[in-house]
Amino acid sequence: MTGHDLENIVVPIFAFIFIFGFPAIIILWAIYTKHRERMRLIEKGISPDEAKKYFANVDKKPRNAFGALKWGILFLFLGAGIFTANILEQMYDLSDGVTSGLVIFFIGLGFVVYFLIANSNAGNKPTDTKPTLPNN
Repeated sequence: MTGHDLENIVVPIFAFIFIFGFPAIIILWAIYTKHRERMRLIEKGISPDEAKKYFANVDKKPRNAFGALKWGILFLFLGAGIFTANILEQMYDLSDGVTSGLVIFFIGLGFVVYFLIANSNAGNKPTDTKPTLPNN
């Protein structure tokens, strides 16, 4: 048996394990963790109705009211950075490192602008409405 033959046998086995095995392990671990958490709530004396009410909104994150604004500003500044880098590269024959740095600078500038806008409108954010557990 040569090394090439062994490679033809081992590679598909590892590919099968990585494609199906690891995701299955991750999914089973998530199910087990959720079950263990719910069993601990029941052990603490919380009724199933209270547990259902508590877990009804667990997977739902509060909606970011400024999500579209963030991506809009980010893409606007990304486009401006690419445009500016192309113009400066043609005019001054800049290297690729300078143009890449300029694009990254514009992306960072876009995040700063988003941060300033989001903080000035912080009172418009939705509040977290997760129910609280009773103190037993």
